Amino acid sequence: MTDQIAHPDSSGEGSHSDIEFRPSADFSMAGEGPRDVAIVFMGDSLVAGVGDPKGQGWVTRVVGRTSHPEVEFTAYNLGVRGQTSGDVLTRWHTECPPRWKSRSERRLVISYGANDIAAGVTLARHRLNLANILDEAASTGVSALVVSSPPTSDEAFNDKLAILVEAQADVCARRSVPFVDCFHPLLGHDQWRSELAASRDGHHPGQAGYGLIAWLVLHNGWNEWLQI
Repeated sequence: MTDQIAHPDSSGEGSHSDIEFRPSADFSMAGEGPRDVAIVFMGDSLVAGVGDPKGQGWVTRVVGRTSHPEVEFTAYNLGVRGQTSGDVLTRWHTECPPRWKSRSERRLVISYGANDIAAGVTLARHRLNLANILDEAASTGVSALVVSSPPTSDEAFNDKLAILVEAQADVCARRSVPFVDCFHPLLGHDQWRSELAASRDGHHPGQAGYGLIAWLVLHNGWNEWLQI
């Protein structure tokens, strides 16, 4: 499947042209002093950490384990419950720039998916929304990383989610954007299933479940992406 990105034409309407494979954004590092890195996390309720009694979620756990003596990190969690890929596409244009202002390195972590299925967003539209974010980020010097949604306790829902996760992986692969698969490693995972069984909705895990997501992110190219 070929992803397309909308470009405004002279009439103000959106037209479409094929996207060629492009690597994730490169950027220059400061020659002297510590690197100044701003990381913005955008996505849905799982990014926000809903259901974690400790209020940390996976984002805070990842940030808490990310350090380097020559790097100064500033992290922003912009997860919003119920958000779809379209919501994030609209929101990142206005919410990310203020967090990146005056920072020498700009990083974007995207994680969503389940709400697209619940809202009836088509797979083609989901791909396009993700492609738009990644291509716009790359064109403005922002380095992106994508984290997939984990499985739920609903098998029928998971069948749809598996297709969506594969689409996300493909969109990222076409652009050499790092992709962390949290779906397949946790599908059938005993502790993950126990977390969902104890939850109110079968979707948001507790403390241990968010720890599992954090572990997957940290051990699947996180430091390499940050170049630390």
